[in-house]
Amino acid sequence: MTDAPLNPVQIENNIRTCSERIHEGVTVCTERERASRKARRDYEAAYSQAYLDAVGPAHEKKHRAELATRTQRAEAEEAEVLFKYAERTAKAVEAELRAWQSVGASVRLMYGVETGVGR
Repeated sequence: MTDAPLNPVQIENNIRTCSERIHEGVTVCTERERASRKARRDYEAAYSQAYLDAVGPAHEKKHRAELATRTQRAEAEEAEVLFKYAERTAKAVEAELRAWQSVGASVRLMYGVETGVGR
C-alpha cells in the first residue's frame, strides 16, 4: 500500500471488496464449523468404540482408546484450528471494513471542506 492520497472511489472500491469478503467469509466459516463438528463426532464415536473394544480395567481402557484414536483426535483438532482461523479472518475483515469506513468519512470531510461544501 502506498502513502498516496486516497479518493472516494478508491475507498468505495475497498469497502465493496471488504463487504464481498465478509459475505464469502460467512460461507467459509460455516463450512469450517461443519467440518470441525463432524470431525469431533467422528473422533468421539471412534473413541467410544475403541473404549468398548479394549480389555482391562477402566483406566487402562481409557488409555488404550486414546492411543487407538489419536489420528481421529488430531484430525478433529486440526479441523477446529481451521474453523477458528476462518473466524479470526472474518473478524479481521470486519475490522478492515470499519477502518475503510472511517477513512471514507475523513476523506468525505476533507473533500467537503476543500470544495466549500457544508459552510
